[in-house]
Amino acid sequence: MNALIVRLLVNRVALALLSLLVVSAVVFAITAVLPGDAAEAQLGQDATPESLAALRHQMGLDVPALERYFSWLRGMVTGAPGTSVVTGMPVGDMIASRLPNSLVLAGLTTLLAVPLALALGIASAVWRGSWFDRLVSSSAVAVVSVPEFLVATLAVLVFAVQLRWLPALSSGGVDSGASLADMLRAFAMPVLSLCCVTMAQMMRMTRAAVVDQLKAPYIEMVLLKGASPARMVLAHALPNAVGPIANAVALSLSYLLGGVIIVETIFNYPGIASLMVDGVAQRDMPLVQTCAMLFCAVYLLLVTLADLCSIVANPRLRHR
Repeated sequence: MNALIVRLLVNRVALALLSLLVVSAVVFAITAVLPGDAAEAQLGQDATPESLAALRHQMGLDVPALERYFSWLRGMVTGAPGTSVVTGMPVGDMIASRLPNSLVLAGLTTLLAVPLALALGIASAVWRGSWFDRLVSSSAVAVVSVPEFLVATLAVLVFAVQLRWLPALSSGGVDSGASLADMLRAFAMPVLSLCCVTMAQMMRMTRAAVVDQLKAPYIEMVLLKGASPARMVLAHALPNAVGPIANAVALSLSYLLGGVIIVETIFNYPGIASLMVDGVAQRDMPLVQTCAMLFCAVYLLLVTLADLCSIVANPRLRHR
């Protein structure tokens, strides 16, 4: 690895950290200007100004915003993002109790969506113009056009209400005592709904990246040397398409962050996204801010990893 690649990698990581700092200020500012607060949510609209002021002082809501921001930022850096103003529990403990559920849901979706989308995208690129390519491409466009909440709602109506094959709710989360069949049935609809969010876009971007490589002049030279179609794709086209494909995977998985909020809410799944929705309803700003920062950090991590893969996989940079 030469000095140019190392410098580019360091620049990308530094830019990601700077972006995360800017995002933290934006998240705090947006949540600070939301109407109402946790004191009003607990006491209701009929509360007296004196009781509201007393509860705000007890919750620390009367502290200046700038002071609260730096205190919260210091807690985020040290791993102690504060205490919930509604439950009084540490925000870190509340997130830690839901994190395994969200990780399992995201992991199952990734394991199913990424290999299938890459396989379909590569096959469509190799057989471009065929009936298979037209079928897969039109299906991807149709799936992209349907919003996540509609996919999840239709799945509940068909598989839970009409056919009664799968449970309508997945409120149990990760249960160590459940059998494999019960866990598969519980995760089937949330995972399939999230796969529709990620697979279609990933497949289209993968197809475009591979098609762009197959049209390059060096592919003609590979064919003239007598390489088989499989070797042409696997040994020559795919290595040069790693960068665009990594960006396609990262961007598609980032859509998972938005879809998981809708899916967890519809299926009553006890993950971080549903915890964040509850925090917004109760105006629990420390919880909302920490969950939002967690989603933003994951998004920046995915995009940064895609940039790093593009830099490392670039043959022009490797041989300079």
